[in-house]
Amino acid sequence: MASSVKLNCISISVSDSDSDEAPGWKQSRFRRKRRNPRGRWKDEPFRRALRRAMSWWPVLVFIPAIALLFFEASRLSVKPTVEHSSTGRFIRPEPGSNLNRLDPTTRVVNGSRVACLPILHPEQIQHLEFPEIAESDFPVKKVVYKSDPFVSQSIGNATMLPAYFDSIRFNLFTGNQTLYEREESFKVNETAVVHCGFYSEKGGFKLSEDDKKYMQGCQAVVSTCSFGGGDDLYQPIGMTEASLEKVCYVAFWDEITLAAQEAEGKMILDDHMIGKWRIVIVKNLPFSDQRLNGKIPKMLSHRLFPQARYSIWVDSKSQFRRDPIGVLEALLWRTKSVLAISEHGARSSIYDEGKAVIKKNKATPEEVKVQLNQYRVDGMPNQKRFKGKKALAEASVIVREHTPLTNLFMCLWFNEVVRFTSRDQLSFPYVLWRLGIPGINMFPVCTRKDLVNSMGHKHKVKPLVRSTT
Repeated sequence: MASSVKLNCISISVSDSDSDEAPGWKQSRFRRKRRNPRGRWKDEPFRRALRRAMSWWPVLVFIPAIALLFFEASRLSVKPTVEHSSTGRFIRPEPGSNLNRLDPTTRVVNGSRVACLPILHPEQIQHLEFPEIAESDFPVKKVVYKSDPFVSQSIGNATMLPAYFDSIRFNLFTGNQTLYEREESFKVNETAVVHCGFYSEKGGFKLSEDDKKYMQGCQAVVSTCSFGGGDDLYQPIGMTEASLEKVCYVAFWDEITLAAQEAEGKMILDDHMIGKWRIVIVKNLPFSDQRLNGKIPKMLSHRLFPQARYSIWVDSKSQFRRDPIGVLEALLWRTKSVLAISEHGARSSIYDEGKAVIKKNKATPEEVKVQLNQYRVDGMPNQKRFKGKKALAEASVIVREHTPLTNLFMCLWFNEVVRFTSRDQLSFPYVLWRLGIPGINMFPVCTRKDLVNSMGHKHKVKPLVRSTT
């Protein structure tokens, strides 16, 4: 039966056949797939565990973090490793730094872990004596230091030349080395005549008579310096009582560093000592560039300690942590070397180092360009190895015997950092290549890490304000 509906004069017919299924017609239906009870039973434990983990996620995150925090705190609270004395007893190092550690640095060699610095046991070091002076096969037998008749009417009674004289940083401390004299200085003769600082009484780097007398009595020395108040003074650790008797520990400060250290309560005693260091106050520094002033005690220790046979230089950002006589035995005597210096950890090429110096704003592009162009003109190859070792040195630790050969090497190196940039990593390979010095022990980075605890620079160095008139 059909029915009729009127809506706005439009007739819509709906038949009974439209509302009921016609015979033989099967209506399509969408059925929801029934879950497999077995699959649901398998997933349910995982789902419950996941829901529980989600509800406890803060605990799961913070428990490992708290455990790591306690682990690091326990490491810092561990008492510093003790150091040996000559009697086999132990001397606890001075507190005050979480880097006062003496545990050896190791590395893997041929599948076995070995010490980076194979230093002798303290009882063996106690009985070591300085070896007799050996005759060198190298032609240089004597070094004479130039003292130029250097007078300029333009400076009158001034104690200093301008910081740059004819675009070069030579002054009354260094003497005025010409390019011809530079070239002649690299020619190996039995008697070498070179500029090597301390040119004039008006040149600066003034020391007291008491300090000079003390320094002249040193047979072996560990030295450091801090000019411009950039670093703290870190007490050496790890030495035997024998080394304390035989080795001088000298720290060079300027008056800026002195004031900065006194402001922090570090006062020099009447005997000029702070801990194990003899503090030597330097007045009238020769250069406005404090980094260049720091090269004087670093490179010219043979001039500052004229009677010393051995010296160990340590940058002021580091804490020396090994027995100095043991270091001499391990790095010089055992290897038959006269100079030991650490390899550079990041680069091997002098020209790659020049790019890094510019990128890190350690020197201007113009300064680096002048230096490297001169080295190219001189024929310096872009070699990354020198006699099997890296050509580039890191130079924060220098161990050497004071022989005519090493004294000449250090004088030539110093003249290069005065002439060009104060970045001594750039000039070291050049001097090594030009002089062809034998007996160089360029030890790996891990050995340097065993020698010192690295502290980093504490403050920005304050510039030296000095009038040149």
